Formats: sequence, structure tokens, C-alpha cells
Amino acid sequence: METKDKTTITVQTTVNAPIEKTWDYWTTPKHIMQWNNASDDWYSPIAVNDLRVGGKFNFRMEAKDGSMGFDFEGTYNEVKVKERIAYKIIDGREVHITFTAKGNATEVTETFVPEEENTLELQRGGWQAILDNFKKYTEAN
Repeated sequence: METKDKTTITVQTTVNAPIEKTWDYWTTPKHIMQWNNASDDWYSPIAVNDLRVGGKFNFRMEAKDGSMGFDFEGTYNEVKVKERIAYKIIDGREVHITFTAKGNATEVTETFVPEEENTLELQRGGWQAILDNFKKYTEAN
């Protein structure tokens, strides 16, 4: 039987905040709406998050000028509080996120299957920018 390995992309950051705060800011809709964008000309006006196995999420992302927007949505396959989240995006791609306590800091690592429309570099850059925005927001609040 032949199997085909899927390409994955991994992005990572270390947030200078304890794991409890990092987890809360990553998973709570009021916080997600503050950091879930790759650049200052985008924002997330809506975040719905049912954080449990089988639960669904929907994070609306829109350009501030109203020119475009999309729903980033999926279903959770695994939720291990303050440790790991795994979900399947509505298009079938999988994402795995780990949270590792490092004293008063938290390492956040996301690994995802890329889509086929944009280059790997563009996708890596976009996901890393969102992760960097999360770090900036969490550390500032």
C-alpha cells in the first residue's frame, strides 16, 4: 500500500507570560478578536469558540477597508487544557498546537497542512505574523 506524506508547516514563538494566561488569551473569544490578524489592516470582528472535542470555532477575518473577508472555521479533534489543541479546518486540513510551559514563559508551536492556492512561504509568513501578533498582544495586556 502506498502512502503519501503531507507537507506541513510549523511556526513557533515564546510568549513571556505564564501558561495559564497564554492559554486564556489563545482560547477566549474577547482576546482572539484582539490578536487574530496578520497585519494592522485586518481584524477579527467575530470569534466564536466552543473549545471541546467535537466543538466548532469560527473566527471572522476582514480587511478594515471592507474589501474582503473570510471565515476561518473548523472542528476540534483534541483539547488537552494548557497543553494541546488539534482541529480540522472546514476544508479538511489539520492543525496541531502545543503549549509548553518554560518557567514564566510559554512556547506555542503550530503545525498545519498548507492549502494549495498560496506559496508555502506566504502561508508560513501569514501564520507566523498572526502568532507574533498573539505574542505582542498577550505580553502587552
